[in-house]
Amino acid sequence: MTELQILILAIVQGLSEFLPVSSSGHLILAPHLFGFDDQGLAFDVAVHLGSLLAVLGYFYRDVLNIAVGWFRALPPGRPRSPESRLGWAIIIGTIPVVIAGLLLKSLVEGELRAPWVIALTTIVFGLLLGVIDLRAKREREIEHLTLRDAVVIGMSQILALIPGTSRSGITMTAGLWLGLTRAAASRFSFLLSIPTILASTTLVLRDLIEQNAPVDWSSLALGVVLSGIAAYITIHLFLRFIERMGMWPFVIYRLFLGIAILLLVY
Repeated sequence: MTELQILILAIVQGLSEFLPVSSSGHLILAPHLFGFDDQGLAFDVAVHLGSLLAVLGYFYRDVLNIAVGWFRALPPGRPRSPESRLGWAIIIGTIPVVIAGLLLKSLVEGELRAPWVIALTTIVFGLLLGVIDLRAKREREIEHLTLRDAVVIGMSQILALIPGTSRSGITMTAGLWLGLTRAAASRFSFLLSIPTILASTTLVLRDLIEQNAPVDWSSLALGVVLSGIAAYITIHLFLRFIERMGMWPFVIYRLFLGIAILLLVY
C-alpha cells in the first residue's frame, strides 16, 4: 500500500465509523474513486483498532465511571447507580449483535457485501433515520435509558451486520425512536461501539492470524494513528453540533452516496 492509499482509507474509515453514513459504503466507494487495490484484512483490523482507541480515549472518564459503578453494584443488595445501569445497558445492547455476528459471519462476509446491497441499505436506512428524526419526541437523556431500551437498540444493531446499514446510524435511529435526544442517542451509540468494535476486531484478527500472511507493520501502524485521529475529531464535532444540525444532512448525503455506488460499480 502507498502512503496516499493509507492516508485516504484511514481517514475515510475514521470519519465514517461514527457518523450515521456507513463506513462500508465509503470503503467500497473509495477504491473505485481513487483506483486503489483492495486494502486487505490486516488493514481493516488496523483502522478499526484506531477507531476503537479514539472512542476509548474520548470517553475514558465515562468508561471508567461506568466500570467502577458496575462493579460496585454487583454484590446483592447494593443499590444500582446510573453508571451501573448504563453499564448493564451496554452489555445487554451488545449481546444480540455478537450472537448474530457469529451465526451469520459467512453470509455477512459473502453475499451481503455485494455493492447493490450496500447501495440499497445506505439509501433505505438513511431515509428511515431522517423520518424518525423528524417524528421523534427527543425528550429523554441517556440517564433515562432502561434495560428495555438497551434490548431494542441492541436488536437494531443486528441490522448493522448488513453492509451499508451503518452501525452508528441504526443505533441512533433506534435511540431517537425511543425518545432519546439526538445527543443522548449518539452518546449511547458511541459507548455501545466499544464492545462491538472490540468483538468484531477480535474475530477479524483471528482470521488474519489463521491466514498466516506477511504483514506490513509500518503501514498498519500509520493506519491506526490516522484512523484514530480522524475518529476522535469526528466524535467531538458530531456531539457538539448534532442537536442544532439534526440528522438530515447525513440523510441527504447517504442518498447521494447510495446513488454514487450504483453508478460507479454498475
